[in-house]
Amino acid sequence: MPMPAGPVSGSTLTSATTAGLDEGALDIADFLRAESEVDSETVDHGHPRQGLAALTLGAIGVVYGDIGTSPIYAFREALRATGAVTPGPAEVLGILSLLIWTLLLIVTVKYVFALLRADNRGEGGILALYTLVRLALGRRSIPVLMIAIAGAALFAGDAAITPAISVLSAVEGMGLVLPELETYVIPVTLAILVGLFVVQARGTASVARLFGPVTVIWFLVLGGLGLLHLLEAPIVLRAFNPLWGLGFVTSHLGTAFAVIGAVFLAVTGGEALYADLGHFGRRPIIIAWFALVLPALVLNYLGQGAMVLSHPERADNAFFAMVPGTLLPWIVGLATMATVIASQAVISGAFSMARGAMQLGFLPRLTIRHTAQDQSGQIYIGVVNWMLLSAVICLVLAFGSSEALASAYGIAVTGTMMLTTVLGTLLLIVSGRARPAQAIALVAPIALIESVFLASNLAKIFAGGYVPMLIALVIGVVMWQWWRGSQLMMMRVHRSAVRLDSFLRSMQDSSVIRIPGTAFFLTSDPKVVPSALLHNLKHNRVLHEQTVLLTVEMLRVPYATAAERASVEPLGNGFVRLVLRFGFMENPNVSRAMGAARRAGLRFDVMTSTFFLGRRRPVPVGSGPELASNRFFAALSRFAADPTAYYHLPRDRVVELGERVPL
Repeated sequence: MPMPAGPVSGSTLTSATTAGLDEGALDIADFLRAESEVDSETVDHGHPRQGLAALTLGAIGVVYGDIGTSPIYAFREALRATGAVTPGPAEVLGILSLLIWTLLLIVTVKYVFALLRADNRGEGGILALYTLVRLALGRRSIPVLMIAIAGAALFAGDAAITPAISVLSAVEGMGLVLPELETYVIPVTLAILVGLFVVQARGTASVARLFGPVTVIWFLVLGGLGLLHLLEAPIVLRAFNPLWGLGFVTSHLGTAFAVIGAVFLAVTGGEALYADLGHFGRRPIIIAWFALVLPALVLNYLGQGAMVLSHPERADNAFFAMVPGTLLPWIVGLATMATVIASQAVISGAFSMARGAMQLGFLPRLTIRHTAQDQSGQIYIGVVNWMLLSAVICLVLAFGSSEALASAYGIAVTGTMMLTTVLGTLLLIVSGRARPAQAIALVAPIALIESVFLASNLAKIFAGGYVPMLIALVIGVVMWQWWRGSQLMMMRVHRSAVRLDSFLRSMQDSSVIRIPGTAFFLTSDPKVVPSALLHNLKHNRVLHEQTVLLTVEMLRVPYATAAERASVEPLGNGFVRLVLRFGFMENPNVSRAMGAARRAGLRFDVMTSTFFLGRRRPVPVGSGPELASNRFFAALSRFAADPTAYYHLPRDRVVELGERVPL
């Protein structure tokens, strides 16, 4: 499918011409009758109207679902990495100390205390952090751009593995209930995962109401089980002393690297704290962490350690071994529900990341559908959904167990965390909050710890760690090539563009016939004449009584305010410039924004209005690697969503005019 000539402004975000969503073409009149509703929706993104308790409950279910399932396998894998047949106090206390201090330093210090303050109008995540750095720099920086693309791509690699390892690790507990059920672990896992991805298209809003309560129960069970066994061996409380962790590393140099890589599994959901900031706000996320999540996680890890010290023969599956026999089926069921919730959080995060990447110009426009009328964050992207499902199925079949998948898990997450740290450091420097030396000194301890985690996970690359890296590489190449091709396309178009000021002067004494009505010509640059307007003049030799040059600007903030939404500027001789603005987490819904345009002073009759849309088809030229890149971009452009639906234009009032652009 060819690219549209797009009304997204290159002056505000030059690569944003590729952004797009699709809820179906909607009639302008529907939204002119609901103008007051539009503004409150676009500014508020949901959480200000909800109570603190409700937001905290929601944050527990969504933000902490992933990190909450880590106790199922993190301590187990760390013990196995020691190679000890019978783990002793040195191994158990050393691993517990590493687990506790990893949670405290990486999650608590870095994310809760530091990054949650680095929000872009309430929105978090690596793309929001990139836009903050980009704004502070005041110019485009290719290295910063590549860091953002790499971070988003690594997140995609993590999103493929998390559902697989989470659900698989929980379902494996069936074998402890009835050993003969072990043969059904893979089929049951696949059935759960397929069902989870299939229901995405119908929306999960109704089920999502259960996420918070179920996850609260899960964390209470985690803490309760841990406390129950902690009383058997209180010696594990010594693990709060970081010297136990340091001592373990120095005395187990041969296995320390592998153990550290396994310990990192305990914080694989840490990035969600920052990524979901816009959904719940800083305060609910912080309250949930300190009031429930952190105590429950620490208690459970301590309980597993105490249980292994008291019963070393149970170390092979420490988490489920803590559960009394009569409760085991119920805990396996609860664990399965918790892992499904964790997987849902990752899938929703992948949808949000893809939408942000599209709006920033890193991906082609993909069809996006809202699955809940009252929640702007509840979206569904079919292409992303089915690609993720395919990857998850392949991972489950290829690795076959959570133990095998654990070797592939962690690399993508450590990479994303490291890049987030780099961008956070850059933000401190370029925003003037700290001098370079001060910023580096401040971040160095966390960066050093994350570097060790990254190195330990890279050591697993040949044991399956290459899988998320390969996924990230493919996604990263797609993002880079799309951004590069979009920039090249805009440069070629601008070379042959006619400046608007000279065109308006030529129209003052023109004898071109004027016909009744209003024509909206969508343009990516408000300073040049839309190609569709030139084609219309060339072929039809007429102009409408009112000609509106419409530009959609994608702002470098998540949500546009009501005051920012629309601006109208009369240009004389029947020409008007209209600029509609959207944040990079919003739908570029032109039909709905027409209410704001009318309030800004634009007068038009819906029934006599026509939208003219240019469709640009890239034509690859050149030779060698450049030709290959251009062909790849042209191929990607065929996956772009229909621009009429993308901009939410009334289909019966759209005229499309094609244009071939050599690349």
